[in-house]
Amino acid sequence: QVQLVESGGGLVQAGGSLRLSCAASGRTFSTYAMGWFRQAPGEEREFVAAISRDGGNTYYADSVKGRFTISRDNAKNTLYLQMNSLKPEDTAVYYCAAREDTRTYTISFKKYEYDSWGQGTQVTVSS
Repeated sequence: QVQLVESGGGLVQAGGSLRLSCAASGRTFSTYAMGWFRQAPGEEREFVAAISRDGGNTYYADSVKGRFTISRDNAKNTLYLQMNSLKPEDTAVYYCAAREDTRTYTISFKKYEYDSWGQGTQVTVSS
C-alpha cells in the first residue's frame, strides 16, 4: 500500500484560503486515483473531491464546488486541495485517500473504495 501524509491545515478566518498537501510514498503514485474526505466532530466522514490517476478527471461534492480545487503532481508524488472562500462549516479533519486503479480516467466518491488513508490534518474556520 501507499503511505500518505497530509499537511497544510490550520486556523483561518471565514473567507480565507488554505492549501492542503498529501505526500505519497512506498508505491508508484501515478497508479492511484486519489480523493479528499473530511470528518467533523460527531459526523460521518464525507467525500470532498476526487481526481483520476492522470489528473484529467475531477469531481467535487456540491458543498465545495466552485470553492475547492483538487490537483496532483505525479512527478512530486503529491496531491493538493486548494480551498478558497472557506466557511465555518468547512471545519473538519481532512484526509487524503488512495485507490489503486488500472484505468487512468476513473474517479470515486465512495470512501469504501479507497485502500489507503492518511492520518488527517485539522482545518478550523472561524466566523
